[in-house]
Amino acid sequence: MVSTEDFDYNLPEELIAQTPMIERAASRLLVMDHKTGALEDKVFYDIIDELNPGDAVVMNNSRVLPARLYGVKPDTGGHEEVLLLNNTHDDEWEVLMKPARRAKVGTEVVFGDGQLKAVVTKELEHGGRMIEFKYDGIFMQILEALGEMPLPPYIKEKLDDPEMYQTVYAKEPGSAAAPTAGFHWTEELLQKVQDKGIKLVYLTLHVGLGTFRPVSEDNVEDHKMHSEFYRLTEEAAATLNEVKQNGGRIVATGTTSIRTLETIATKFDGELKADSGWTSIFIKPGYQWKAVDAFITNFHLPKSTLVMLVASFTGRENILNAYQHAVDERYRFFSFGDAMFVK
Repeated sequence: MVSTEDFDYNLPEELIAQTPMIERAASRLLVMDHKTGALEDKVFYDIIDELNPGDAVVMNNSRVLPARLYGVKPDTGGHEEVLLLNNTHDDEWEVLMKPARRAKVGTEVVFGDGQLKAVVTKELEHGGRMIEFKYDGIFMQILEALGEMPLPPYIKEKLDDPEMYQTVYAKEPGSAAAPTAGFHWTEELLQKVQDKGIKLVYLTLHVGLGTFRPVSEDNVEDHKMHSEFYRLTEEAAATLNEVKQNGGRIVATGTTSIRTLETIATKFDGELKADSGWTSIFIKPGYQWKAVDAFITNFHLPKSTLVMLVASFTGRENILNAYQHAVDERYRFFSFGDAMFVK
């Protein structure tokens, strides 16, 4: 049995970054050789020195929705908070509602001046609901006007500029949380990477709030992963296959890019093809990596599936040693924190 406790580490609360870096690429970068466990302290600007001509850097271009809505039930005047999780079909969404116990099937909620309404159509396990929206106009424009950015639960400070909780290349709306390893990239640094002869490749994986869900089971094998929607285009797949054939590395930005690429490579016997669908892949120690050769990632929550994912590449001892080093050196942790480059 692989125990969840094996992926715990001690993190002083003051190391959880509460605000983003004003200068994105000035965050710190811990470079790890996954074979030896050797560590080097750098700054994210230095990532350019870690990348070789002929490599491909893969990034998730999903954009975070202003997914938290505050509404009123017209029949009682009671307040409801609605958090959008997945757009399952047309105007149907899987959501979390607060207070959930009063959100029975048939409950109507009105948002803003009534330009957006929702009706509960189904109760789900874990307190979730299915709702159907009714509105006039363009849904995303209405959501931008009425919704609020749902920051992770460990960030207590209000965000002055909501764009700081988006990557500079965020384009496809659909995430309930940001693919945060991408926060460190700037347009200027990406241009330098391209000028060095490195390909920039974009894919989409819409991040669900399940990414923050702790592993509550003692045995890692008993944990049920959440599903997330992904898409890789023909053009992106062709570029990545060409890079592989020419001996270049696929360098993933973040665990969401890793999950997408490894899902597709698992599905097509090690090949990368244009594909879209839902993935609930659980990458943990013992998993055989098929597509990704190196990656950029942030520092993740203790006992989380994301620590387990990284450990499956580096080995458990190496990653826990790296995290201890990061704690000792006062790195910043989690969404707005510093980065690692694992090669």
